[in-house]
Amino acid sequence: MKGLLFLGAALATLAALAALDGVTGAMVAGARSFLGSLRPEQRARAALPFDGEERGDWHYVPRSRKGIPLRDLDPTQRRLAEDLLKTGLGPRGYTEAMGVLALEGVLREREGAYRDPGLYYVSVFGAPSPADPWGFRVEGHHLSLNYTVVPGQGIATAPAFFGANPSEVREGPLKGLRPLAQEEDLARALVRGLDPEQRGRAVFAGAAPREIVTGAERRVEPLRPAGIPAEALGEPQRKQLVALLDVYLSRMRPELSEDRARRLREAGFERIHFAWAGGMERGQSHYYRIQGPTFLVEYDNTQDGANHIHTVWRDFDGDFGEDLLARHYRETPHR
Repeated sequence: MKGLLFLGAALATLAALAALDGVTGAMVAGARSFLGSLRPEQRARAALPFDGEERGDWHYVPRSRKGIPLRDLDPTQRRLAEDLLKTGLGPRGYTEAMGVLALEGVLREREGAYRDPGLYYVSVFGAPSPADPWGFRVEGHHLSLNYTVVPGQGIATAPAFFGANPSEVREGPLKGLRPLAQEEDLARALVRGLDPEQRGRAVFAGAAPREIVTGAERRVEPLRPAGIPAEALGEPQRKQLVALLDVYLSRMRPELSEDRARRLREAGFERIHFAWAGGMERGQSHYYRIQGPTFLVEYDNTQDGANHIHTVWRDFDGDFGEDLLARHYRETPHR
């Protein structure tokens, strides 16, 4: 069985932390370069307190946000903002994020000027440092990427939200664009490939929820048990589940993906459940979730004629780096 989830059996915790030190360095350099390019009034908008409420006030709908939007940056500043985003995303994740922004242009043609690809905000929380906790966020409609950097402990990458409206562009210059195609297609193939007994366990409702169950809650708890555990799948189906999880894992840069995959393995792959609700034909409203002991992935495609996707990754104890920060404050003397 291949894939990120099983890639790093030899990747020990210490080696993983060493790899993350390099990521921390890249993030610190990227954030400092971005902030250094801003004029004082711009920096006052982009730089926010690490311990303030704003860091946990995330969402994925069009709304007023703190931070500085891309449309208020000059070309050099915007390039540095994108470079900062690349320190946390792998190539596929970055392509998906740019696809989400491109869809705002599609919506602008349809719905008006309030849809704006430039209304994605960059916020830096605290002082970017190789020694002290800090973080950054890139967020707008259908995109919320939250990074918490805790040197010596790790880097948190949740909540991580990607959405697509429309999930498939059906007309115009971008016709055929499907930024989240794999998230949809691989899950449908998995549920359709289950035998009747397995499908009876996996499908927990005939109608899909209208929205992801956890919404934009600041903190989430495990949802009620539903679906079929990985231990009840045959080898081909397990490979399909691994491939689907890898789609979500590989959005982040490799060191972050491999660190997360290691933690999933340690918590127990066999205990991961896959659950489905709604129709199984393309164009029918549907929903699924993948839940393990430590994490939750939710996906829905119900709105606008099942042409509007929401996806999110949550960590029960690790959203916004809560677990990493707790260890940091226990182990690090503070004046």
